[in-house]
Parts: sequence; structure tokens; C-alpha cells
Amino acid sequence: MDIIDAVNLIPKSGCQLAFGGITLYRRPMAFALALLAEYSKAGFPNDLTIITFTAGLETDLLIGAGMVKSIRSCYIGLEAFGLAPHFTASAAAGEINIIEETEASLAFGLKAAISGVGFMPSHAWTGTELFKLRPDVKKVIDPYSGQELTAFPPITCDVAVIHALEADLQGNALIGGNFGIDRELAMVAKSVIITAEKISPRLEKADIFGITVDAVVEAPRGAWPSSCHPLYPLDGEATLKYTETAGKDEHKVLLAEWFKLHNLNHRA
Repeated sequence: MDIIDAVNLIPKSGCQLAFGGITLYRRPMAFALALLAEYSKAGFPNDLTIITFTAGLETDLLIGAGMVKSIRSCYIGLEAFGLAPHFTASAAAGEINIIEETEASLAFGLKAAISGVGFMPSHAWTGTELFKLRPDVKKVIDPYSGQELTAFPPITCDVAVIHALEADLQGNALIGGNFGIDRELAMVAKSVIITAEKISPRLEKADIFGITVDAVVEAPRGAWPSSCHPLYPLDGEATLKYTETAGKDEHKVLLAEWFKLHNLNHRA
């Protein structure tokens, strides 16, 4: 599927959108920029809720455009390159709803959804004040041991977008050695879009199976400027330039360059 056709699978408003990858590795950057191009042209999709293990450039640029209403992630930043500038500004101004998550709450929430149960018990968060930030997370008593446990509710999403090293026409995909929570997202999402560096006729093995996938998009260098090991490294210079231009007129020029690099300049 063409990337713009795939973008049109995103509901126009209120979509719970999950991004695969981890911080600055294997992020669906081409897809996020295509979303931004569509929003610039038509004013939607908007009021997004972004769900991702750790958020990076792909999420920050959508926040900067005003497309994101809520975010649930255990980390939002650019690692050695500092804070995610648009998220930091929006959070400080109270313009974005932050649903507090940790590694454990994301993992157990996804596990609950995959298992088809109302919650997943865990020792995580015991003794913390995180419950004050998440009143939807309850405490339960283990009927066997009598211990107090945390009951994490299921996490689902409308659409999951995952960038792969390679995929085939049946939707099977290879995502490399660092899975993050991508395989779990593919199982809980109502729809799954795979963007891939390369589409082959058929894969001999897969990390994500085509039975869960709705669309496959060929997007060479589709994770740039994040890395897609072992195919290409992180572009640190481009990432640094992003942080330096955020909030300035030069940022529009930078994004125009990124649109062009991802063959989206005629769409923006």
C-alpha cells in the first residue's frame, strides 16, 4: 500500500495510535511525517492518543503540530540529545494529557489485553504513589496468598504502526533483535500497519505474523533519522538540528527537508 493510503486508515479524530520501536531506534518516521503532511493539508487526524514504549522524534513532531491530545509512555525524550522539545513545552503549558506509565504497567496492561482478562496482577508499583496519578489502576488481594497486588487494566489501541527491516506481501515482518513491545502491540491493535525497508515475495521466518497485519508499506530508510540497525545508524547531526530549531522559523525549513528525504514533499 502507498504510505498516504495507509495514513488514510487512521481515524480522523480521537485515534489511539501506537508506535513501534524504541526511542531513537526503528521508529516509523516516514509514517509520522506522512501523518503530519496530511494534517497540514486537511486538519486531521487530530486529538491523537499516542501509545508507545518510549517516545522519540516521531511523537515529538506530532505534538509540535498540535495533533496529540494524550500520551502514554514510560519515557519521552531524545536520549543523549536531551529533552523532546515540543513535548516538554506542551507538558509545561498543560496542553497535553500525560497518562503516567512505567515499563511494568505497559507490559502487564498489554499482557492483560492479549490474555483477554480484565486485569493483570503484579507486585509492580507496590509502595509507590503512582496510584495517585492513575486512579484507574487498582489494588487487589491475591485469594491464595493474601498478598496485596497491583491490578493493571488492559491496554489496547486502534492502530499500531511498526517499522520493520523486511516484510513480505502476506504481512509477515522481521523487526530485528530489539523487539521492544512491538509484537505485543501487533496482537492488541484493531489494525496493524507495517512500514518496511524492503518488501520481499516471502519471508522464511518472521517476528510479526501476517495474520495480525492489515497493510504493508515499502518505506526505504523509513526510520531515518532514527537508526535501523544493522541497515543504517542514527543520524545524530539531524537529531541535534531538530532540537536546535524547535520552536523557531528554521524548524519549518528542517521539516520540509525531511519531507523531501522521505519523498513526501509533494504531499505536504
